[in-house]
Amino acid sequence: MAVKLFDSELKVMDVLWKEGDLPAKQISNILNEAIGWNMNTTYTVIKKCIAKGAVERREPNFLCHALIEKSVVQAAETEELLQKLFDNSPDLMFASLLGHQKLTREQIERLRRMVAVLEAREGDK
Repeated sequence: MAVKLFDSELKVMDVLWKEGDLPAKQISNILNEAIGWNMNTTYTVIKKCIAKGAVERREPNFLCHALIEKSVVQAAETEELLQKLFDNSPDLMFASLLGHQKLTREQIERLRRMVAVLEAREGDK
């Protein structure tokens, strides 16, 4: 990801990822209700997202369109976290996550299935 998004910008992006294209006013209303932002704050953050190339403004009505997919941002943020805090070691990151979280049986089973898929891929090589 060439674009680094800050937490405030991710809040705007999250609305667009969940709701799809929306007028800036509607994004402002959603964020006002969710986290108390006023219209000026929301518009300022939207303009920062536009300047970074993460959002495109369309007319009419200042319609906002996400130019970056959530999965791309998730992958980039995960990679940065992995490098910054875990010496680029996925097993250390997972050990930290699993050591500090209470997982349900369903979540544990999902993790087992993911590991089984990874093991099967490794066996195919």
